[in-house]
Amino acid sequence: MKLCMFSPRELDLERGWPGRIEGDRVIQLAAQTLQAFFTGGGSAREHAEYPLDAVVLRAPVLHPPSVRIFDGDDFSFTNPATIFGPGETVPLPGGAESVDLQERLAVVIGASMIGGFTLMNDWVAPGLAGEKAHDFGISLGPVVVTPDELAGDDTDWAALLDHAELNTRFFPGDVIAGPVRRREGPFRAGDSVEVANAAIGSLRNDLG
Repeated sequence: MKLCMFSPRELDLERGWPGRIEGDRVIQLAAQTLQAFFTGGGSAREHAEYPLDAVVLRAPVLHPPSVRIFDGDDFSFTNPATIFGPGETVPLPGGAESVDLQERLAVVIGASMIGGFTLMNDWVAPGLAGEKAHDFGISLGPVVVTPDELAGDDTDWAALLDHAELNTRFFPGDVIAGPVRRREGPFRAGDSVEVANAAIGSLRNDLG
């Protein structure tokens, strides 16, 4: 199953509505967000249908409770207030002339351990010192695919998630990203940057 947050092109909705993609159409789900959809057990009534080419896909989780990013066997927390969706312009952070992409696969926590997978571009500004090099932007999207849709991934997600949940608990909408799959850069204002996955699709952002 492919899940998304979307809005009709004629409506300017920052967060959008949750939906399920089937072929060339999007079926609106009766929940406020994908987080609410997962909290309700991963099922909801269906509303209106829209042609896929008549909607704009939004960040699948705009305000995650937390974002953990793994490099190796351990993780660090990053800023959940800096989420960008597909097609959005990511501004260069103050003091940086360029940024690099860091392509990752990420889990969105659902009603059980894994609600689905999405793409992450974990932007980094090498010219900034310390954690501020990572504190300004994370792109997510374009959709969330359930585990049965994802093939060819050899990440030991069970081990990563068990470690991330040790002595704490997950909430629906938490994002846990795996290790970097591709690094590339530098990119500057005016560039378009894209990461892609055969099952999830293409996540593109312009830099401003």
